[in-house]
Amino acid sequence: MHLTIKELFSKLGNLGKKAPKPMEAFQQFDKIAMEDGAIPAKYKELIALGVALTTQCVYCLEIHKQKALKAGATQEEIAEATFVAAALRAGAAVTHGTHTID
Repeated sequence: MHLTIKELFSKLGNLGKKAPKPMEAFQQFDKIAMEDGAIPAKYKELIALGVALTTQCVYCLEIHKQKALKAGATQEEIAEATFVAAALRAGAAVTHGTHTID
């Protein structure tokens, strides 16, 4: 079953309704983790987008794409983040492949 982004987000809201305290704590943690700090928010969003690409989380892809753009990321930066994620994922396949060779 393929859900639209809107349908996926409604499911996220439903999860929060079923467990409001943990959801609130998660949202607060997420907010603090993504604020400007030693790493600017724009870079944190590009990092998050790269992680989302490797975990293939559709929620995270949509959320962090929008937040990266809002934080000033360009389409070129998002494209490069995509290839950084691809390189790391490919590298993991290669290094895990060493476990298959005697």
